[in-house]
Amino acid sequence: MTILHEAGPEPRLEKARHIKYWTRCLKTFLPRQYTGNDSNRMYLAYFIISALDLLDALNTVSTGNERRDHVNWIYRCQHPKGGFRMWPGTDLGDRANDTNAKWDPANIPATYFALAALLILDDDFERVKRGQCLLWLQKMQREDGSFGETLVDGVVEGGRDPRLGYCATGVRHILRGSSAEPISIDGQTVRDIDVDSFVRCVRVAESFDGGIADEPFHEPQAGYTFCSLGALAFVGRLNTPDKSNPIEPNAPCDPHNVLKWLLSRQTELTDPDAGLDTEFHTAEEAPNTQHAEGKHVSKENGARDSKPIRQDPYQSVGSSIFDLLVDGAGMNGRTNKVADTCYAFWVGASLDIVGCVTLCNRAGLRRYLLGKTQHGVLGGFGKFPGDLPDLYHSYLGLAALSLAGSDQVKRLDGGMCLSAEARGRLPGLWDAWAVEGPTTT
Repeated sequence: MTILHEAGPEPRLEKARHIKYWTRCLKTFLPRQYTGNDSNRMYLAYFIISALDLLDALNTVSTGNERRDHVNWIYRCQHPKGGFRMWPGTDLGDRANDTNAKWDPANIPATYFALAALLILDDDFERVKRGQCLLWLQKMQREDGSFGETLVDGVVEGGRDPRLGYCATGVRHILRGSSAEPISIDGQTVRDIDVDSFVRCVRVAESFDGGIADEPFHEPQAGYTFCSLGALAFVGRLNTPDKSNPIEPNAPCDPHNVLKWLLSRQTELTDPDAGLDTEFHTAEEAPNTQHAEGKHVSKENGARDSKPIRQDPYQSVGSSIFDLLVDGAGMNGRTNKVADTCYAFWVGASLDIVGCVTLCNRAGLRRYLLGKTQHGVLGGFGKFPGDLPDLYHSYLGLAALSLAGSDQVKRLDGGMCLSAEARGRLPGLWDAWAVEGPTTT
């Protein structure tokens, strides 16, 4: 006889502990593990500022003068030729010349994180070198439509996957909105990026099963899928399950297939070191099993059970009571993988972009995040149950929690990965810039 049990009370966000965790990150030295990431400080700063914003604590844990200092630090990282650096350590100041310029390039992801952080901090953008940044952005696009990371000696360097395309189109979205027409900024005519060729880059990376990969014929992954969908939304070429985009080219080619793939990412499997089982046994009754092609296999007869697999709670790396009692369902990033905190965002935000976030089991996702990967002592979120918190998973855990319908954090704009309140400041900037008007040249 199978006994069906109802899920217990939903775990709660330990909000005070999360605020303390992020305040410690903001005002003290980061843990030694982050020393090697010092040259990526802009994205760490973005996570910290945005996390405190989502917790509605940014203005209470920092003073107005401190927030102005944060804004000034971001502008300290602005490159004189457009874009932003990841940190001020490469700024050569008065010693800069054409020979050593290769050691101090602007960076596409840093530029997006910097502009997004300025939005969160309610900056007026008057010091942003808007025209130079958009001109630099054009140079960052390759002939095939992809974007690189840096420009060194006139050559676009770095990868070409959707992460860079997302950041590049995000910069375009913030600084020029939806306008595809040439605009005049400070007497300069600034044309748009080649949107058509970029969309074709996304289309060729679509997989037969609905996900989107980093390049053609590679395995699709939820992070790349989010970046592709987000970038398409930024440039106004996104097809959604309920609406086809009239502008060609557009993508994805089959939005219903993408939706099916995204919804298939929700899973009860949470522990990469756990065995797999189909029943809830006592420790003495737990069968001798192994993981083979995502099915339950008995070592005694090799028979494959057709029932859905379920994690064996007696082999949990977390050793948390919630691993036994919390019936949560997280998200994985690829087929036949276990759940991971960050994919709760990458999948949840993808569903939000296409307008279908309510189709997943949001209650199960909240239970997974709050009962399995939330750290009950330090605050923050770990990658897997029992892991210590880190900035990346702690921020994306909060963001995913908002998309999953939690009322303990601010409403998130999934497409930009920041609060809806912060994104709501964009129209005011666009209205101010519209005074300059489009150019006729």
